[in-house]
Amino acid sequence: MVFPDFADPSVWISLLTLSFLEIILGIDNIIFISIVSNKLPEAQQRRARNVGLTLAMIFRIMLLLAITSIIRLTKPVFTIDFIPQDSGEPLGISWKDIILIAGGLFLLVKSTLEIHHKLERPGGNAAATGKAVYDTLGSVIVQIILVDAVFSFDSILTAIGLVDNVMVMIIAVVISMMVMLAFSGAISRFINNHPTLQMLALAFLIAIGILLIAEGFHQKISKNYIYSAIAFSLIVELLNMRLRRNSDSIKLSNSPEEQKKS
Repeated sequence: MVFPDFADPSVWISLLTLSFLEIILGIDNIIFISIVSNKLPEAQQRRARNVGLTLAMIFRIMLLLAITSIIRLTKPVFTIDFIPQDSGEPLGISWKDIILIAGGLFLLVKSTLEIHHKLERPGGNAAATGKAVYDTLGSVIVQIILVDAVFSFDSILTAIGLVDNVMVMIIAVVISMMVMLAFSGAISRFINNHPTLQMLALAFLIAIGILLIAEGFHQKISKNYIYSAIAFSLIVELLNMRLRRNSDSIKLSNSPEEQKKS
């Protein structure tokens, strides 16, 4: 492992570019962590987010230190004869593909169950039992670790394709995780305080799950389409929230109580 020459401007460009991409690739991770940590008591939510993101950072650094093994994971371990590739050869499935498919299925099932849960019980478990029922910290951290593993492979393979120096990759991962740790609480509170944004976030995770499964079967779909669609939906929802707030203010100002005060 060679220490980078920070006197070289190209090293800084590579570091900043990779750090930015790592933050973008970590958005789906933060959204998932926000949703699952919301099922904990409020006093434990911050701890779950911090533990989850710290484990993600450690896991990615470990993967970077084992790049040779990671590259081996991209070699096919078996083929599916009835699914031909563009070249006409049978589809080869590697360990990386298996991890992506399993992770995509997990996100698909988990997000669908969350949507069903919110639609069936808008008030959560408290609406049915009269008191709040929470997940355990251990179960939430296990779920975060599983998703961290899947997203880490995506992140590390992107890093390998962009930068040659392992130390630059590690520094970029640490920087991106520090940024995510700083803003994860604010993002989590914002998502969890707005039910419509929770649904949008869950729909985003379903789309990411489908994308991971497709990628596992070597169907290349640009993530730009998913991110563009979710960004557009988010902007529309933020405008709707502003419109609802303005409507509520007008109704309040026109109420008999306010008119009496004036």
